[in-house]
Amino acid sequence: MLSPTSKMEEQSSFVVVTQSQPLRSFFLAQSTLRALAAACTLASLCVMVTSKESVLVFEIHLEARYNYASACRYLMGVNSIVFGFSLLSLAFLCRLQWSKPNSKHYFFLFLHDLVITALMMSGCSAASAIGYVGRYGEERIGWFSVCEHVAKFCSRMLVALILSSLAFFCYFTLSIASARKLSLLPGN
Repeated sequence: MLSPTSKMEEQSSFVVVTQSQPLRSFFLAQSTLRALAAACTLASLCVMVTSKESVLVFEIHLEARYNYASACRYLMGVNSIVFGFSLLSLAFLCRLQWSKPNSKHYFFLFLHDLVITALMMSGCSAASAIGYVGRYGEERIGWFSVCEHVAKFCSRMLVALILSSLAFFCYFTLSIASARKLSLLPGN
């Protein structure tokens, strides 16, 4: 027969076990999404850097590279920043996992995710806008489609943009998860 003290110890150890499982799954989800975002931005960087194509159109040499468009250079810079900060936040998260986190740690994690989400959104939006003009043109003001001439380049840039958008959605999900974790902490 159990004494009241041992019964309470059982209950308290049960509570600890049930509280550590959501924390463990939170860290696993956070780590996975951050690693996926880092991989997507790195892959996008590699695809963008190697994207170039040269063609002759009506005896005119036409060369397409990512660095000829300021929006693509901006996306390249954003991807570089997000890749670096993804690795730093992954290291911070690993350190946080083995220490006793408090609400300040979760707030900084949320703030980081929110800023990176906004940065990724701006980079993807800028590159999408110039990509749309490159693919379809804007004939009313004299901008013609170039993707019919440099299709390989446009396809590679589309792949880079899709990879960057995946990184954006990873950070969007991370922002929501961090905000939810912050709202569930005691005292909130």
